[in-house]
Amino acid sequence: MPSTETQKRLAAIPNLQVLQGVPLARYTRFGIGGPADLFAETDKAEAFVAAIQAARESAIPFLLLGGGTNLIVSDDGYRGLVLRFSAKELWAEGSTVFAEAGAELEALVDFTIERGLKGIETLKRIPGSVGAAVYGNAGAYGHSISERVRSVRFFDGHGVRIFGNAGCEFAYRESVFKRRKDWVIFSTELSLEPADPAELKRTASEIQAIRDEKFPVMMKCAGSIFKNLLLAELPSAVAAQVAPRVVREGKVAAAYFLEQVGAKGMARGDMRVADYHANLIYNAGGGTARELRDLIAELKSRVRARFGLELEEEVQYAGFE
Repeated sequence: MPSTETQKRLAAIPNLQVLQGVPLARYTRFGIGGPADLFAETDKAEAFVAAIQAARESAIPFLLLGGGTNLIVSDDGYRGLVLRFSAKELWAEGSTVFAEAGAELEALVDFTIERGLKGIETLKRIPGSVGAAVYGNAGAYGHSISERVRSVRFFDGHGVRIFGNAGCEFAYRESVFKRRKDWVIFSTELSLEPADPAELKRTASEIQAIRDEKFPVMMKCAGSIFKNLLLAELPSAVAAQVAPRVVREGKVAAAYFLEQVGAKGMARGDMRVADYHANLIYNAGGGTARELRDLIAELKSRVRARFGLELEEEVQYAGFE
């Protein structure tokens, strides 16, 4: 537990709410995770930076929490400070849209559709925050948010900076922010195109129907657990086994390999692989982080043994040794 002096220092920061023992399960899509020693939340960048500086100077561990969509928190919780940036304002100037990192991605998608701005409607129903979407370069149906990012405002551990698209070093489900855990996204600027709102809504509605069938809104899951694989990067012997029908935009779904090793329906306690989707793990009720990690490890082991491939998780871990 951070010292009383550290707690007092954090409590003295304007616009920063500081609490003890907050269960992190309420902030993750899986609904699992023990308490944080300290939990601090703010919608002000200045307060957020001050909290990070206080944590560093007090030499206490800290975790930067986004939407919690792709986060697995230990059953023991987090020993240190959990920081959450909650600013969520959205606004537009012509075809340029500005979004603060704490806004829900779903809210941003709806905001652009209502204004007849094309470019991110295929991200409909992807859970999580805008900051997390930029962090992990969220995408679906052949498009990623990186295609529309003009700039990102962030804290680099020393000061607030702005990167253009190239500086973000986007790749498939990757960005420079994902590699630099000490960097914090505050907001992003998106460049979109005018389009018919009715047409955009039709596209989004069709995608919503598909995603709601695969990933029901109330399901405690993170969407796909593992990243898809690039066909060009597979060993030739493995690539030769892949049916052309499962290759999309040069990628092979991780679910394809998981299906071959009997992943569907597997379970560890209340953490289960869906019967209809081999790359979807969900919490059926009372699942734990230990059960989830064990299940993920078993799936990776089976694919490794059968294909010699190392599946890579889309999820991140916190609070584990």
